[in-house]
Amino acid sequence: MKGLIPCMPTLKPLPPSLLPRSASWRFAMRCPALLQPSTSLPPMAPTATAVCSVTDQPPTLLVCINRSASVYETFIENGLLCVNTLGNGQQDLSNLFGGKRSQQERFDGGQWESGVTGAPILNSAKLALDCKVTQSVSVGTHDILFCQVLDIRHQGESDALVYFARQYHHLPGAAPAA
Repeated sequence: MKGLIPCMPTLKPLPPSLLPRSASWRFAMRCPALLQPSTSLPPMAPTATAVCSVTDQPPTLLVCINRSASVYETFIENGLLCVNTLGNGQQDLSNLFGGKRSQQERFDGGQWESGVTGAPILNSAKLALDCKVTQSVSVGTHDILFCQVLDIRHQGESDALVYFARQYHHLPGAAPAA
């Protein structure tokens, strides 16, 4: 049809083997979500592949963790965790938790206190959701953990550190909607 302007640029096809991985890093994510199991076991802190709100009755998150992660078995056995999100200026801490560092080095990077489940809460977290795992589902290389939120701590109108297209981005804080 003459005169129509395409609403989408021409997309370049990718080889089928690259499609899922290439598409996954194009999702913006308040990142990273840091997870720590209860202090009843040795503290461990991987990053989650994804975290998302499921419902508010009861308050539930889904947390995706790779079954090849070195701490996977501990998380599954424990059933307790805290999702800690980071804000502007905390990229170094994010890299510390997302990198190949010892668990002790990861915990040395912040100040911690115990949540209601006993899981460590990062004092400088913009949002901390202390949870118990209520069920899990295996899909491909990951488990999806459904986590009931037992306690929430936040810093009010906090900013957010977001990971998108393999880079950090900063979102300013905003007042909650009335």
